[in-house]
Amino acid sequence: MANNNKNTEKEKKSDQSSKNNPKNFFSAGGGDSKNNYQVWILMAGIAVVMSLFYLVRQGDMVEITEKKFDTMLVDNDVKQIIIVNEKLIEVTLTKEALTKEKYMEDMKYTNSPFAQNKGPHYKFQVAPQLLENFQKKLQELQEKVSQDKQVIIKVENSREDFLSMFFSWGFFLIIIVTFWVLMRRMASGGGPGGQIFNIGKSKASLFDVDSEIKITFDDVAGLDEAKEEIAEIVEFLKNPAKYTDLGGKIPKGALLVGQPGTGKTLLAKAVAGESGVPFFSLSGSDFVEMFVGVGAARVRDLFKKAKEKSPSIIFIDEIDAIGRSRGSGRTPGSNDERENTLNSLLVEMDGFSNNSGVIILAATNRPDVLDSALQRPGRFDRVISIDKPDIKGRNAIFKVHLKPIKTAKGIKPKELAAQTPGFAGAEIANVCNEAALIAAREGKTEVDMIDFEKAIDRVIGGLEKKNKIISPEEKKIVAYHEAGHAVAGWFLEHADPLVKVSIVPRGVAALGYAQYLPKEQFLYTTAQLLDMICKMLGGRVAEDITFGKISTGALSDLEQITKMAYGMVSIYGLSEKVGHISFNNQNGSEYNFSKPYSELTAQVIDEEVKKIVDTQYKRTKELLIKRQAEIEIIAKELLAKEVIFQSDVERLIGKRPFETQTTYDEFVNNSEESKNGKVVEEKDTTNELEK
Repeated sequence: MANNNKNTEKEKKSDQSSKNNPKNFFSAGGGDSKNNYQVWILMAGIAVVMSLFYLVRQGDMVEITEKKFDTMLVDNDVKQIIIVNEKLIEVTLTKEALTKEKYMEDMKYTNSPFAQNKGPHYKFQVAPQLLENFQKKLQELQEKVSQDKQVIIKVENSREDFLSMFFSWGFFLIIIVTFWVLMRRMASGGGPGGQIFNIGKSKASLFDVDSEIKITFDDVAGLDEAKEEIAEIVEFLKNPAKYTDLGGKIPKGALLVGQPGTGKTLLAKAVAGESGVPFFSLSGSDFVEMFVGVGAARVRDLFKKAKEKSPSIIFIDEIDAIGRSRGSGRTPGSNDERENTLNSLLVEMDGFSNNSGVIILAATNRPDVLDSALQRPGRFDRVISIDKPDIKGRNAIFKVHLKPIKTAKGIKPKELAAQTPGFAGAEIANVCNEAALIAAREGKTEVDMIDFEKAIDRVIGGLEKKNKIISPEEKKIVAYHEAGHAVAGWFLEHADPLVKVSIVPRGVAALGYAQYLPKEQFLYTTAQLLDMICKMLGGRVAEDITFGKISTGALSDLEQITKMAYGMVSIYGLSEKVGHISFNNQNGSEYNFSKPYSELTAQVIDEEVKKIVDTQYKRTKELLIKRQAEIEIIAKELLAKEVIFQSDVERLIGKRPFETQTTYDEFVNNSEESKNGKVVEEKDTTNELEK
């Protein structure tokens, strides 16, 4: 509360000072006094233009012929004549002449708003060789008029033409001043294209004690081990003597590795809020530039700034943008700008220069593509793995995200955590936000459990499409398909417990889905995997035995079955014919065209996979033929209600014949401590017929 009051007082003082300081009104760039000179240059330009209008009146004079001048002279309308530089004749009219209509019409279109209309009013040119004849003719005309009406004649042989001088030198001066202003703006980084001279400067955002980041470790839940590792680095910055007295050294860097949405950037924000030291944050793509050498220059500038504010922390998000392994995909003799940037980063992190007091944090979800030199101790001393949270972690994350939401009584984070296996922190935050939006859309004052269930369904299956036109025949196929999944999983011992079945269209192509609540585990036996294959084949088998034909609705099921069967044979070594061999893709690439086995082995693998799938299809068909009555009951209930839950299935076909506890039951009853976090969320979808 004290910090908040201080910040409020600072804001009030800054607002008051901005009101009282007249310089801020003229400051460019939101009150930056350094750019005041630009405003003064603009004002000076305006003053020059006004002076030209006021002082230079030659532009207001009307060009006439010498014959017309003679007529004006005979009519006694001329008051004064000025012979300028022996070639220009300026004519000033009398007061009486200015009232005449023929002259007023000329003055109407030529007078400047700044001119005082005192003259001269007309002008004409005389060739220098004819000037003597003009003077003689003027003298003869003067003799014909009375003395009081004679014209005043003046001669100016050394007048400087200000306008000519301005066009001769002023344009050149304007170019110089404009060029100087642009160069100053570019060097200071202001305005469009202002980074031309700043292109080698770092784009890192600096956060310090007075920054707006208020996230602390209390706002990060479900990452206890990672928080403990990071908190030790923060503690070292706050109290280094505790570690240096024992001979320890501050870690140079920590690499945060985890799947998208697990909280890597959030953990870095907590470090910025907790450390109390300057925190430089930027993305790996900020170093990438089309100009050669720019990335390396930005790396050097970043570490230079960090050393000046030591002790400090540098956070590079998505470091794989510049940290990819060197030498991959290069043509001989090419100069890779990204590799130059990486080399500069490696030298700055651990080279001959002393980076004492500068700690580097980095985050990536692709550690397999990083260069080995970047991951070694001395650069990143710690590699902190951030996995998806287990049920205990999800419970803690729900508690954090439920704080700002007005929830109804009876909302238990444990129940929500049990219903969201495999969810990352970002997905949990999305569930809480979607639930609040759904409740607000329906005009509720509190968010209840139904809203959270709808939000979970939306995150898993996509947006519900109630207005989607589905023929009764297709809807019946979807209902029996999902009933086949539900019944197959209900009477298989190792299948996951059913949560709900829906035939409401969702997402792009999902016409229905069944949600299960799997047990959180890492290891699976052969029997468990085979039961899971049978459960996924239940939809295709139900269509076969009910309608005598099959549809394309089992696409998603077949994709998962194929992946699982090939994993059993070629990765996990669960096939007797292939043996205890794993052909796992060590490069981590989805498009690996080189096979680590012969064509004969590939044929054996294909035969074993087909054998597994065919055997389980036959087994599933035998099971569902015996349970065809249960399929009819579930399908008719789905057609009537569209969504049914586990309690409805128990009411319709009885309880499962196996004594199993769900993860939620174990967590609530503390019958078994659940410590590991990775689970498999199984989602069955049926796909629309391809047009």
